[in-house]
Amino acid sequence: NDYRQLGLGYSNLGALLMCLGIPYDSDEGRAWAASLTAIMTGHAYATCSRIASRVGPFAGYERNAEPMLRVIEKHRAAVDQIPDADEAAAPLLAASRSAWDDALAVGREHGYRNSQATVIAPTGTISFMMDCDTTGVEPDIALVKYKNLVGGGLMTIVNSSVPRALRRLEYSEEQTAAILSHINETGTIEGAPELLEEHLPVFDCAFKAQNGMRTIHWLGHVKMMGAVQPFISGAISKTVNLPEAASVEEIEQAYIEGWKHGLKALAIYRDGSKRAQVLSTSKEQGTSDTPQEAIPHPVRRRLPATRQSRTHKFSIEGHEGYLTAGLYEDGAPGEIWLVMAKEGSTLSGIMDAFATSISLALQYGVPLRDLVNKFSHMRFEPSGRTENKEIPVAQSIVDYIFRWLASQFLSEEEKEEFGVLSDAVKAKLIAQEEMAPVSRTNGNGTKVNSAQMDAPPCSNCGWIMSRAGTCYKCDNCGTTSGCG
Repeated sequence: NDYRQLGLGYSNLGALLMCLGIPYDSDEGRAWAASLTAIMTGHAYATCSRIASRVGPFAGYERNAEPMLRVIEKHRAAVDQIPDADEAAAPLLAASRSAWDDALAVGREHGYRNSQATVIAPTGTISFMMDCDTTGVEPDIALVKYKNLVGGGLMTIVNSSVPRALRRLEYSEEQTAAILSHINETGTIEGAPELLEEHLPVFDCAFKAQNGMRTIHWLGHVKMMGAVQPFISGAISKTVNLPEAASVEEIEQAYIEGWKHGLKALAIYRDGSKRAQVLSTSKEQGTSDTPQEAIPHPVRRRLPATRQSRTHKFSIEGHEGYLTAGLYEDGAPGEIWLVMAKEGSTLSGIMDAFATSISLALQYGVPLRDLVNKFSHMRFEPSGRTENKEIPVAQSIVDYIFRWLASQFLSEEEKEEFGVLSDAVKAKLIAQEEMAPVSRTNGNGTKVNSAQMDAPPCSNCGWIMSRAGTCYKCDNCGTTSGCG
């Protein structure tokens, strides 16, 4: 608010030059662009001064008055450096001198309402809304181009300035129709009937056409930016397009040339450097990157033929089983095997299939923590007491399997989260009880009170019970210890 920067700018410069029959990469084109930009910024600052005469300059003007006026003087001096390369642009050049003389004279008397007046923005979206053929200070990408749509498919965009340019160059209606037909059929103006070789540069674009050879050299982009930069308060958002075959040395040289031309910013794009680009010069380029190619495929990490393992015998209310975890070289689990003792073939088959699916998930990179989070605390029969002090109560075989895996391969914090009562977790709970006996947590994130300090876990759900007289009651499921 103290400096009130503005960001005025323009669009469709490339199309304007084409309609005038002036090549983008030419001294005449740069003279037109410089004159137009000078007029825009000069009038903007002159208007800022007149507004300041009514409501005062921006808040920070007084302490920056001298530097601000020096900047305006430099803008004015740069107008005299615009080459008089085109007689048709002479009135524009005279108008730009007048605009900056006015901006400087009024500014010296009243100051400026805005410290910054202009930038050149990309105008990528609003240019389409304004029916522009080109954006910002850019030339056209191609006379015929294809836009990838978010929902799929392509939009064909044809430059509508070509007919006006041909009429400006004094081609007849019949010649114009033949040239336009050639563009629609081939995607390029090169080789069009009746088109003079000397007029080809007028239709040069940033990218080489699908069936063409011509394009604007990257130095032409830098020179155009250098022509308009002296008359812009801020920076220029413009892409310096390089072909796919551009070398590191060429890109380095482009940045050096940008510095030599006094640019405040320089963005380089090498054609084809992105997996997908919004605009392309051929249908094939627009559709070559399929969604299937963009989705990375998981890679299976197989266990070595000979590997270490841990086998654990468990019992849940008399239902015994054996759980084996096969290990990678780093000690991480890569497979599990389940054998249920004295169970029917149906349950054994289901558990074998379940163990195989979990093994594949581990080998394809699914984190063990996510599997434990998904499958622990599932409730179905058989459930109940176990012989494992770290997992005294299991709500199901699946619950026990994954909490045991957590007890073996996860951190102490994760063990506490999933209700595994390891020695470290027990010690932490005891410490919490001693520090806050009235209000603490039971490892599941819920508050427990002093009546729970010496309480056992619930035989039904595993929750820490609360003392009720000489007995215990579960606040989670209502189970009692049997004495009341």
